[in-house]
This record gives sequence, structure tokens and C-alpha cells, in this order.
Amino acid sequence: MEMVDIVDSNLNNLYKTSKKMAHEKGLLHKCVIAELINSKGEFMLIKPYAHKQDAGQFVSPVGGHVSSGEKDTDALKREVLEEIGISDFTYKLKGKAIFNRHVLGRHENHYFLLYEIFSDKEPVLGDEAESLEWFTKSGLKIELKRNKKEFGDAFFYVINIFYKELLA
Repeated sequence: MEMVDIVDSNLNNLYKTSKKMAHEKGLLHKCVIAELINSKGEFMLIKPYAHKQDAGQFVSPVGGHVSSGEKDTDALKREVLEEIGISDFTYKLKGKAIFNRHVLGRHENHYFLLYEIFSDKEPVLGDEAESLEWFTKSGLKIELKRNKKEFGDAFFYVINIFYKELLA
């Protein structure tokens, strides 16, 4: 059973519980999210499989829970390897924000820790994504306006908080 630390709005650990219980009760817990950016400045986005949240819509390529007692950066490295098969990358923390929604019959109350990861390694998709696409910033800006429904809610939240220039 996967355990997560329940945190307050200042990221202080309060106690631990199962991920399932955190989602059932809407308890605030940490997730790492990452945008993969190559040396050309292009963003890679994925489309999750039908059984995943935001299925068939473009979302950030990396996202996952921070396990109880796990360092945020260790969770980032684990998730990057699991979801896009890259172990050699640099990263920086872009910011933190609380994302709260009801999806797939559960209440997600996630404290997003958003990272930018930088690598030119060829991604290898894990078992959560069916496809990937690279976007220039200008191309992404156009697509976000033209085809809004092609992008998942969580990705729009990330864009609204951390990349507002792409919506201008």
C-alpha cells in the first residue's frame, strides 16, 4: 500500500496515511510534476492512456506522488525514470501550488512541486502514456488558444500558475 505524508499549506508534515485514504478524504499531499525541456527550448507533452486521468489530452510528461518519508527530488528522479525513461538530466524547482479537483471518482488535493527538467535524451514512455509530442513555446501558445480541449485540466492549472506568458 502506497503511503503519503499529509501536509499543511506550508508543507509541514502532519501525519502519514495511504494514498487511497488521502484521495477518499481529499487530504493535502505532495506530488512532483515536471516539464521536460530540450536544448532547443521545446516542451514535451504526453497523452495518457484511456484508463488514466486527462486521457487523450496533452499533459505534463511527469507527475507522481511523493511517498511518505521520501525526499521531493528523489521522487522527481524516480518518476522521471518511470514515466519517460530518462536518468541523466538537470532540473530546477519552478514553483509550488495547491491543485484541488474531483476526478475519476476521487478527490485529489495535491500540493504540486513543479520542476523543469532539461535533457536531450530520447524519452521512452512508460505504461501511463500512449504518445508524446514536442512543442515550441510559440507553437504551444497557439495550440493552447486554438485547441483548448486538447489539453488536460492539470496542465492548464500548471500553465495558469507558472507559464502565464503562454496564455497571453
